[in-house]
Amino acid sequence: MGPTASGKSALAVAIAERRPDLELVSIDSMQVYRGMDVGTAKDTEHPHHLVDLADPSEDFSVARFQAAAAAALAQIESRGRRALLVGGTGLYLQAVVDGLNVPGAWPELRAELEQQPPADLYRRLQAADPAAAARIDPANARRSARALEVTIGSGRPFSSYGPGVGAFPAAPRFRLAGVWLSRSVVNARIEARYHAQLEAGFLDEVARLPSPLSRTAAQALGYRELLAHRAGSLTLEQALAEAIKRTRAFARRQRMWFRRDPRITWFGAGANPVVLLPALLGNWSS
Repeated sequence: MGPTASGKSALAVAIAERRPDLELVSIDSMQVYRGMDVGTAKDTEHPHHLVDLADPSEDFSVARFQAAAAAALAQIESRGRRALLVGGTGLYLQAVVDGLNVPGAWPELRAELEQQPPADLYRRLQAADPAAAARIDPANARRSARALEVTIGSGRPFSSYGPGVGAFPAAPRFRLAGVWLSRSVVNARIEARYHAQLEAGFLDEVARLPSPLSRTAAQALGYRELLAHRAGSLTLEQALAEAIKRTRAFARRQRMWFRRDPRITWFGAGANPVVLLPALLGNWSS
């Protein structure tokens, strides 16, 4: 695991090529979508489990991913092989590693709640589930709406669904390794990747997507900006600048998420993450 553009996917492929008992499992919330390949940096040359699970017009949930991951891991183990999970979606990773008790979804209720001002949502959450409200930034309307959706829809407080993502129990089935590059290196790699993706046909891929995208697919980095460019509201240069800015902010949030997990062994490199391969191979020596 690690922030986007840190080179973890290429390193995972290199490990799997040297360890024939391993099968690659993608832990990426956007690579689940069919037809979203270039912009999600999907590896189409090496087989990965948990990619291409849904159409971009479908909403995709953590619970659905968790069920698909459980089935994939069971299949891998039934063949006497081992899974190598690779990705940067922290919530999806923890859902698999820690078996989070993921609440259900009530889309119509969620849509209604998301129309309300953030302050009103937060006040309602404070009244309905004070414990959940205490863990949420009042300005984070999306999280407040989700907590209220679960509280109202399920009839039980959102905070009652186990220790949640802030707890890090032992994970005996998994060994966790993180790829760490400096922020400046990751920022440069993000920009370089976008230029390479545009040359590889990112714009054409966006043009082929169904309209509208689902609420979850529409959050994909780069896609929102290029769709705005196609709609005429941004020039290509503006869209690229916005995509780079949003992706760098996302990488910062990924770092913060993963740094909280004391179970991760971090492997740091300078400019080239390939130098980490021997150390990572040693981490899977048993």
